[in-house]
Amino acid sequence: MLYYFESTREISKIIFKQMKKRIRIHKEGWFILTGLLLLLFAVNLIIYMEFPAPAMAINTVLSAIILCFFVFFFRNPKRIVEIDDPSFVIAPADGTVVVVEKTLEPEYFGDERIQVSIFMSIFNVHANWYPVSGTVVKTEHHNGRHLAAYLPKSSRENERSTVVIETPGKTQILVRQIAGALAQRIVTYAHPGKECHVNEHLGFIKFGSRVDLFLPLDSEIFVQVGEKTTGNETIIARLNE
Repeated sequence: MLYYFESTREISKIIFKQMKKRIRIHKEGWFILTGLLLLLFAVNLIIYMEFPAPAMAINTVLSAIILCFFVFFFRNPKRIVEIDDPSFVIAPADGTVVVVEKTLEPEYFGDERIQVSIFMSIFNVHANWYPVSGTVVKTEHHNGRHLAAYLPKSSRENERSTVVIETPGKTQILVRQIAGALAQRIVTYAHPGKECHVNEHLGFIKFGSRVDLFLPLDSEIFVQVGEKTTGNETIIARLNE
């Protein structure tokens, strides 16, 4: 029995070390998690003082579930992609590809581009990465509606942030962060003139959202609708440069 206990403890240590290496809390979540922890503590304290033990047990379990969900939502896995070819476009977000098509991009380019859209559910990592290395040419935030992010018109009507990046090969691509039905805040770290690189965070979108990429028509696309993407890992396309 003692051997079993020691083995279990060692396994737990290994798992915990791996979790610490692989999963971190994003800085955008610390304020919310701290407030949530204080709120849950206060609620549990009141229930402990005013209600019988069964109510306390139920509330403790519910509090633990709520806290675990928010920790899970704000997780920030450490991902490093090593790519020698700067023409590759890397997925800026976790999620599911919902659009791959030629479309008019009227906000910045004013011509046809290939649009690749990734929808993020509340269960996906919501950190966003730079899809290419280069220089940020433009950033602009637009207030708007909060329609379901998987709808095509959400790209034009929802609250969104636009980031235009010019690669070392002088190709410009547009990244658009889009708030969804639940998302109420888009955080963008990019600003004009900033030197950006893959493996760096572009921003964060809270609670269900979408990221659009607008690429040149001669780009080679490697994903299709319905495919799952992993942010800063999945190769979306190759630019012709």
